[in-house]
Amino acid sequence: MSAHADTRPEAKGDWNTIRTLMPYLWPPGQTGIRARVVAAVLCLVIAKLATVYVPILYKDAVDLISDGSDFAITALIGIVVGYGLLRVAQQAFGEFREFFFARVAQRAIRTVALKTFRHLHALSLRFHMDRQTGGLSRAIERGVKGIEFLLSFMLFSILPTLIEIAMVCGILWYFFDVWYAVVTFVTIAGYIAFTMFVTEWRLKFRRRMNEQDQTANTRAVDSLLNFETVKYFGNEQHEADRYDGSLRRYEDAAVASRSSLSLLNVGQGFIIAGGLIALMSMAGYGVKAGAMSVGDFVMVNTYLIQLFLPLNFLGFVYREMKQSLADMEAMFRLLDVRREVADKPDAAALGQGPGRVDFEDVRFAYREDRQILQGISFSVEPGQTVAIVGPSGAGKSTISRLLFRFYDVTGGAVRIDGEDIRDVTQQSVRAALGIVPQDTVLFNDTIYYNIAYGRPGASPSEVEAAARHASIHDFIMSLPDGYQSAVGERGLKLSGGEKQRVAIARTILKEPRIYVFDEATSALDSHTERAIQQSLREVSRGRTTLVIAHRLSTIVDADQILVLEAGRIVERGRHGELLSRDGAYAAMWRRQQETREDEAAPTRTEEVVATG
Repeated sequence: MSAHADTRPEAKGDWNTIRTLMPYLWPPGQTGIRARVVAAVLCLVIAKLATVYVPILYKDAVDLISDGSDFAITALIGIVVGYGLLRVAQQAFGEFREFFFARVAQRAIRTVALKTFRHLHALSLRFHMDRQTGGLSRAIERGVKGIEFLLSFMLFSILPTLIEIAMVCGILWYFFDVWYAVVTFVTIAGYIAFTMFVTEWRLKFRRRMNEQDQTANTRAVDSLLNFETVKYFGNEQHEADRYDGSLRRYEDAAVASRSSLSLLNVGQGFIIAGGLIALMSMAGYGVKAGAMSVGDFVMVNTYLIQLFLPLNFLGFVYREMKQSLADMEAMFRLLDVRREVADKPDAAALGQGPGRVDFEDVRFAYREDRQILQGISFSVEPGQTVAIVGPSGAGKSTISRLLFRFYDVTGGAVRIDGEDIRDVTQQSVRAALGIVPQDTVLFNDTIYYNIAYGRPGASPSEVEAAARHASIHDFIMSLPDGYQSAVGERGLKLSGGEKQRVAIARTILKEPRIYVFDEATSALDSHTERAIQQSLREVSRGRTTLVIAHRLSTIVDADQILVLEAGRIVERGRHGELLSRDGAYAAMWRRQQETREDEAAPTRTEEVVATG
């Protein structure tokens, strides 16, 4: 996902982004935040009034001293004290403005970031399977920083500077001549126009830099997440070359951006110098002609310095502000991604029940041209265990994803205790289900945290009991840090079997009314598998259990076995019944038995040789 597409409609997109942000700065019902906004604006106005009045007092002091006649020292001290107090007020009210608005800005950032985070978790599995994690996290990070920059500089730097420009032009017109205001306005307008034009041209280099930075970050994260695969195939140099390719393109774009910045700075210098020369020449001529005093000359110079100093900063601010708007737009676009699976407006929570599961003529396709399930119908009675077997790609795992409502069926219905899961809240459906997936991914935290994730409010004794049921407590206690041992990124510090047992403990702790075991013991050795199978039978006794199995030996006691092929149920029945039919299930059973015998044969040969 590119956060900086060149096809973006600039002006309309920028204003839409600003309009999207505004409600977060004036949140309904939050009188405290609104009061802070009002207080910040009042402080801003007072600070600006002090700023534009400072040169007037400076002029009065210079005129008093340079008049050539005796003057009352008290008058000068009064002017100087007033001058100092205005300087203090200018800074103090600027700081008060920051004090009042800091909470507003940070609350807006927090609200937007949290809303985006919640929305991402609410999106369908399809979105998260297609996403690029590195690029997505960078887009959110940039968006949040963009809001902070925009609020800091646009609201309390750009807009106040423009207001100050208008006030200064008015003062120069009032005290001297309209031409002073005209030259000041033309100079500043030319400076702003030149800055905007060149900055718009330069943005393509910045966008190219950000795109390559995002690509490089995505590739780096993807490569590091797949560290073992890189090592397996010895492709460190290949990964480094891919990463360096993005860095090289970033380097080229960065050089072009820096070169164009030099052009911008030189052009801005010429415009400012031209305005200064014109205005100071006019003021000097006025003093020579007797129409202006030395204080007037000093006041004009002071106003110009006050205006042009922030204008030197304007080029950077405008450039970064445009970038911030683009970054914010990229983040807000995430909020516009449609929720493929959404609760109905009037959806209620799933009612309490014994845990009956019904699939009624369920059809499903990830894409229109790829039908996965074609009219699946079965029921799992409360307390029963139903196993689903079949070759890879038959649709076994899709059934569990539909039960958890990661996707909505394209035909038929899935019911829990008689309620269509599309009519109740997703949260309540998933609260009733517990799964041990085939591919276990753990959080980069402690073993305790990963087990307790099944029920975050569980006590340590309950966490330990779940670990015992999953036959992993003894292993955990053998570690130097016990339950506080870190598992590493995605659980890389644990073996496949250890990760699987943590996942089993996590699901046991949840205590759902319906268990789903998706190849739950596929990563375990035979001895551990038998122990955990016994534990699973104990914890799921009396609970509805759906088992997606590869090893048929693990589901011989199931109340019903469903055989899937190409998205259809081709056989159903108990283990013995299916073997007696000598159909698809029996053929799968024979193949697995032959494989187990072939694997055991070398061991028996080694034993004979050793004893011979």
